[in-house]
Amino acid sequence: MMSRNSRRIVVAALAGFVIACSNSPSVPSPGDTPSVQTNTITITASGASPRNIQIALGSRVLFVNMDSRSHNMTSDPHPSHTDCPDIDQAGFLAAGQSRETGNLVVARTCGFHDHDMPSQANLQGQIVIR
Repeated sequence: MMSRNSRRIVVAALAGFVIACSNSPSVPSPGDTPSVQTNTITITASGASPRNIQIALGSRVLFVNMDSRSHNMTSDPHPSHTDCPDIDQAGFLAAGQSRETGNLVVARTCGFHDHDMPSQANLQGQIVIR
């Protein structure tokens, strides 16, 4: 016969196994990229890079426009930009210009895009605030 402690260990192990097996990993859709821990997004003729970043709660994000044309970086959704209004402080960036967002103080995921080209996928991305 098993002791009570042995039974508890077996039950705990089985419960862990069931939980592990029931949590199937999500399959990323094409175009999904993992978040990079950085506070800088660089814009070039190829688009924003990195497009998905992770920052600390209360941080700012620096948008650097290294493209030969201007960009107008704003929060999702287009055209209201209401998800994370602090992103809108980056706003209009002439070629060679850089500007920071406001402090991002709520833990969440914020989408961004170029207001003047809202459907341009390579100028869209996400900022994960943790």
